[in-house]
Amino acid sequence: MDRRLFIKNTGIGLASFGFMAAAPEFLHQFATAQAKGRYGRKKVLVTIFQRGAVDGLNMVVPYGDPAYYDLRRTIAIRKPNETEGAIDLDGSFGLHPAMASLAPFWRSKQLGIIHSSGSPDNTRSHFDAQDYMESGTPGYKGTRDGWLNRALQTADSKNDSPFRAVSMTQSMPRSLYGKAPSVAMMNLSDFTIKAGLYTADLKGGFEGIYDQNVKDTLGETGKETFEAVNFLKSANPAQYKPENGAAYPASPLGRSMMQIAQLIKAGVGLEVAFAEAGGWDTHTNQSLGNAPARGQLANLLRDLSNSIAAFATDLGKRMDDVVVLTMSEFGRTARENGSRGTDHGHGNAMLVLGNSVKGGKVYGDWKGLRPDQLSEGRDLAVTTDFRDVFAEAASKHLGSKDLNTLFPKYTVDRSNFRGFLG
Repeated sequence: MDRRLFIKNTGIGLASFGFMAAAPEFLHQFATAQAKGRYGRKKVLVTIFQRGAVDGLNMVVPYGDPAYYDLRRTIAIRKPNETEGAIDLDGSFGLHPAMASLAPFWRSKQLGIIHSSGSPDNTRSHFDAQDYMESGTPGYKGTRDGWLNRALQTADSKNDSPFRAVSMTQSMPRSLYGKAPSVAMMNLSDFTIKAGLYTADLKGGFEGIYDQNVKDTLGETGKETFEAVNFLKSANPAQYKPENGAAYPASPLGRSMMQIAQLIKAGVGLEVAFAEAGGWDTHTNQSLGNAPARGQLANLLRDLSNSIAAFATDLGKRMDDVVVLTMSEFGRTARENGSRGTDHGHGNAMLVLGNSVKGGKVYGDWKGLRPDQLSEGRDLAVTTDFRDVFAEAASKHLGSKDLNTLFPKYTVDRSNFRGFLG
């Protein structure tokens, strides 16, 4: 077995550049997670990236702005109290009707919304905008690490768990690149199985893959790692039963959120979790015929909402320590295009949910959708920099201290925080 195959078969991904060579040290850290409850209660930030640019204007509908219906003759979500109309939030904004599972969290003031949020950079490139959002440096491509990793580096935490940051993805997301070790896995059950096989391989003499100096480390770690894998298996990922009647969608996002809930309950020291959902680039047939509340966008929003709702229901009182934050690289044009869809835009909406959230409110400054109010005459204007949203979550929830280190090339001003967290 060569070294690359050896690493591949472990099912372990590390965020930091060049850290694959440090796998033995990672395994040593991994072994420290074997004692259930060792890490105690932790504040957890769960981020969900809606890749492809969600149409925030149909996700959180500005039905109180008449220009919305002028711009979207066929795809606009109807007003509350109309057939398949928006779910009223505050007399001006409403949720897409496919997001009904989140309405109870709005009423209980656990769900908040930051509208007209986004990047000061006006790129319409998915690749660039996602990179800028995940690195936290819009307009600058030279940043090596990600904002979530920097949030961990600047947090006042002594947490040495290898599960401090977990991404439920095949590869490490840009957000988690950096010095703080992070784990990427698609499936918790497969991770424990592969890591278990890896441990067995160690006991069979694969130490020779590394030089003599590393060999001793592997030998010392093998038994502990085997115990650590068994500890993770004790969460019974394949037999997991959600609590409180929670029902997760049988979708990639639903499975990701369920497994994040498992890790939180297992007490492995999780502080940051990352999940993602694609398909939001709705240039054509965003909705169905004469039913604007149905179709591909509705299906995506239903999956997103049901996944988040199941997660919060499953965790119950544990949501005292958890905040869920959604994000997307940019919004979509205010005016629908000729294909019953929307094109790449600018301003957008973010959802934030948790027991510590000051919910039941749409945060942000709404400029409006008239031609003279739009950005470049076509897009929702950005009135809240996404970095201020991230900074509020990182400082108030995770306890990150140095916010200017958190966002290079940007001076964080707490007066710009919207106040969605206490």
